[in-house]
Amino acid sequence: MASGDTTLHFSRTIPAPRQLVWQAFSQLDYLQKWWGPKGCRISDATLDFQPGGAFFFCMEMPGGHKMWAKFVYRDITAPERIAYVSSFADDAGNITRAPFSVHWPLYVLNVITLQANAPDQTQLILSSTPLEASAEEVSAFVAHFSSMNQGFGTTFDTLVDYLNASRKG
Repeated sequence: MASGDTTLHFSRTIPAPRQLVWQAFSQLDYLQKWWGPKGCRISDATLDFQPGGAFFFCMEMPGGHKMWAKFVYRDITAPERIAYVSSFADDAGNITRAPFSVHWPLYVLNVITLQANAPDQTQLILSSTPLEASAEEVSAFVAHFSSMNQGFGTTFDTLVDYLNASRKG
């Protein structure tokens, strides 16, 4: 990350073919099995995987805490690119403040690129940047880079575990 950079950059090698990784992002039955930080469970989810469509879901955390979120897809180029705006939401899908910070941006643009490195290896590249955010919201976002890296790390650990298990089963 360059000094003054307000975009989170994350990269991970996924030991699976790009088409399989793409399916994991584009099909609800896959997403429900791996999306979210380690220990969370996705419930009450819907997916309309097309530009203008949304992934709306509840993350049930250990201990019973629930957080609703919504991804609104902007651009989808199979099997290599997904751009979506993520937000926290209430159980009706209305955009809300993050439960952990009143200064968290309401909208974050995420761009995921999947590059085939080898027949059974995909490079996942993620960039996240606040949209329509105040200076205070951008500061809050940047202050959470470490925890976001950790959260995406465990999320993609779960993806790797899920893909490994699905290919063996």
